[in-house]
Amino acid sequence: MTKKLLIAGAALALMSSCNNMENPFLTESSAPFGAPEFDKIKNEHYLPAFEAGIAEAKAEIDAIVANQEEPTFENTIEAMEYAGETLNGVASIFYNLMEANTNDEMQQIAEKLSPMLTEYEMYVSLNPALFERVKTVYEKRNELGLDKDQMKLLEDNYKGFVRGGANLSDEDKALYSKWSEELSLASLQFSKNVLAATNAYTLHITDTADLAGLPEFVKTMAAETAADKGLEGWAFTLDAPSYSPFLKYSSVRDLRKQIWTAYNTRATSGEFDNTEIVKQIVDLRIKIANILGYETYADYALEERMAKSKDTVNGFIKDLLEPSMEFAKKDVADVFAYAKKNGFEGSQLESWDFSYWSEKYQQAEYSLSAEELKPYFQLESCIDAVFGLATRLYGISFTELDNVPVYHEDVKVYEVKDADGSHLALFYADFFPRASKRGGAWMTEFRGQSIKDGVERRPFISTVMNFTKPTADAPALITHDELTTFLHEFGHALHGMFAQGRYGSLTGTNVSRDFVELPSQIMENWAFEPEYLNSFAKHYQTGEPIPAELIEKIVAAKNYLAGYAQVRQLHFGYLDMAWHTLTELPAEGTVEFEQKVLSKYPVMPAVEGAAFSTSFSHIFSGGYSAGYYSYKWAEVLEADAFSLFKEKGIFNTEVSGSFRENILSKGGTEEASVLYRNFRGHDPEPQALMEKLGLVK
Repeated sequence: MTKKLLIAGAALALMSSCNNMENPFLTESSAPFGAPEFDKIKNEHYLPAFEAGIAEAKAEIDAIVANQEEPTFENTIEAMEYAGETLNGVASIFYNLMEANTNDEMQQIAEKLSPMLTEYEMYVSLNPALFERVKTVYEKRNELGLDKDQMKLLEDNYKGFVRGGANLSDEDKALYSKWSEELSLASLQFSKNVLAATNAYTLHITDTADLAGLPEFVKTMAAETAADKGLEGWAFTLDAPSYSPFLKYSSVRDLRKQIWTAYNTRATSGEFDNTEIVKQIVDLRIKIANILGYETYADYALEERMAKSKDTVNGFIKDLLEPSMEFAKKDVADVFAYAKKNGFEGSQLESWDFSYWSEKYQQAEYSLSAEELKPYFQLESCIDAVFGLATRLYGISFTELDNVPVYHEDVKVYEVKDADGSHLALFYADFFPRASKRGGAWMTEFRGQSIKDGVERRPFISTVMNFTKPTADAPALITHDELTTFLHEFGHALHGMFAQGRYGSLTGTNVSRDFVELPSQIMENWAFEPEYLNSFAKHYQTGEPIPAELIEKIVAAKNYLAGYAQVRQLHFGYLDMAWHTLTELPAEGTVEFEQKVLSKYPVMPAVEGAAFSTSFSHIFSGGYSAGYYSYKWAEVLEADAFSLFKEKGIFNTEVSGSFRENILSKGGTEEASVLYRNFRGHDPEPQALMEKLGLVK
């Protein structure tokens, strides 16, 4: 079903025992704004809360089915929308913390939950009596006088049932249920293996000669990592703040190769091997798509997205990839030529060489280095600047709170108020890496916006990142790339904060996958605007503003390696589509299949045994299956959308107001293409992105 089935709320009717009274998921929160009581939640609370939530949700579904009145939008569609509050609430916390602050016990609980939740989903989506009521309402939809959001909710629910197997025979329903459960467990195991494989590796250095080329901030961070692990010397991990600087700055090629290989062979063999799990996931998705009447899983997934079909997506990728290849190869050739002139003795650049030599080339070409910029981007100043940008654009304000419980001491909480002073949202910010958190950066929510019985619930929004922590010698300093990441995730957060509508399944970021990245990616543009950077970038020690020449270099270097970066991103989308347009499993192994696919558009030499698929969490456990192209699709949208800000002024409140009204607040209440045209007045063209990146002749 389209409506989220994993979903918090209070279940007062279920508090029949003393144990339930002690369970924070089954009592009304006493925290400010009804926020989650993370300080009270313990692992032993999850399973009872899930069990109570499932029981409550089933009872609510049964009541809808048992209703003797003629099916109506209110007693069927709306009733379904509001069912399962307790279940949704505990799930939104549990699964978010599984990503941000997990532990072994939670992972064991997740394995127990998977069949329970799959069974509940099947209880709803394969319920013939429930579907019959939905179908009755759907067939008379044009006679009901429904509003736009009501019609969208009805259509989404009907299609959700059909796409969820409601029209299958009893025999096929049983197969669909079995495969769905197996898929859930396989995706969970995939994610566990990626995290475990990431945490299993440490590059331990005890010889100072092996630190050659590394800036002081990198060495300091590595020393602290080693100390945390009970090791002498310095330690580097596969977490981005550790791994990426090592590849960028280390002049010890053998060690760069070692850590690059470790990262790019994660989960390809050994204890945490994902090679067969990838094939299992792909096979199950093919089976599910086939039984529902689709040739491939991509056909099934894309039906509900802006692109609509695999031909559109493949054409989109090809139309960007082929002209970008020339620029990407030139980027690599330029870096290689520079490297040869400056001491590189190899016959070609390998993947573990590129970050190192491209950083040096960037410094030579633009006199710009990440290390030089970091002192001007103290995290606390960047937080104020990102919030300040939202204030200038939308009039909203942020106040840090110390009385709202958090799930880890690193997490900060802010109350967000609208321009009129009314409460808008709670915003949780989790900035630093730890062993219990997966890599990368993302936005999520502990509660979305909705209105029920005339009472509005405002959202609890969270962004999770992995920035470099403060050291004993310096505060948290972030790179310009990390500032860009912060703005990106904050764009998602604004999408959630500004949510406005009745139905939670249609508000906030509940939009088609290839539209959801527009609000995030458009925010990245401000990281390259001098007027914005000048407003906050100051040296953390001296307080001196960032020199104009450095800003000029940031802007000049904006499209540095744009061809290479474009092709790299498109490679991921191309690989995703290759897996999800299969009609049967390939004869090759997972690693071999990936290398065969990507060999069509080579930029860097292939490395035997290396593969991204085995750690490609976005598509195998993160909801982006047959959807990774969405990042580039959204880049096309944002290139066109931001051009309006450039035309009218980057802080123009008329434009930002229209963006809020037509995009951010609307969620999924209308088709994404309609919302975009309402804002921009026309459909975007891929050429807008090529021109923005300078990939035109």
